[in-house]
Amino acid sequence: MNRILALNPGATSTKFAVFDDEQPILQRTVEHQGSELQGFARICDQANYRLELITAALDAESIPLSSLHAVVGRGGLLKPLIGGTYGVSEAMLADLRAGARGEHASNLGGIIADAFAQPLGITAFIVDPVSVDEMEPEARLSGHPEVPRNSLSHALNSKAVARHAAAEVGKSYAELNLVIAHLGSGISVTAHRYGRMI
Repeated sequence: MNRILALNPGATSTKFAVFDDEQPILQRTVEHQGSELQGFARICDQANYRLELITAALDAESIPLSSLHAVVGRGGLLKPLIGGTYGVSEAMLADLRAGARGEHASNLGGIIADAFAQPLGITAFIVDPVSVDEMEPEARLSGHPEVPRNSLSHALNSKAVARHAAAEVGKSYAELNLVIAHLGSGISVTAHRYGRMI
C-alpha cells in the first residue's frame, strides 16, 4: 500500500486529501477568507501558512507525516509542458517562486509538496499543470498573426474528467475524442483527441 498526500491550493481555499492507494482516508477543504491572505505580498509567500494548516489537520486526524510515501501537488504556471506527472525539481521550484508566467495559487502545489517531501526523504510530484500545452498549430490561430493563442487551462480537472469518462465507457483516454467544459469561476472548454488536450 502507498499513502499519498494530494494538494490542491486555490485562490480562496486549500483542498487536500490522503489516499491509501486509490482509497481516500481524509479529504478536507480549508476556506480562506479575504483577510487571511491579505498579509502576503506574493502568492508564494503563503506556502508556510498553508503547509501549517495541512499539517495541523493531519495531526488532528492522527495521520503521521512519516506514513506518507509521496506528495503530489496541483501544477502551476510553468513553461509549456505536455500533460503528465512530473517530479518536483529545484529548477521547477525556482520557476514557481518567480511567477514568471504569472502569480496563481496553483504555483503553490509544487512548493508545498516539496516542503512536505524533503524532510521525509520522499518524492514530490505535480500533475497536469495549468501550463499543459498540447495545442495543435491551428488551435493557436487568434485572428491576428502577432497574437497567437497561448495554452493555459484547468488541465488537471479537464484530464481527470476525460479519464473518468473513458473509464465509464470501458475505453482508454487515448482512444477517445472528447469536449470537456470546466465550470469554475469562469467557463473554459477544452477538446481532447486521442489522449491529448488540443
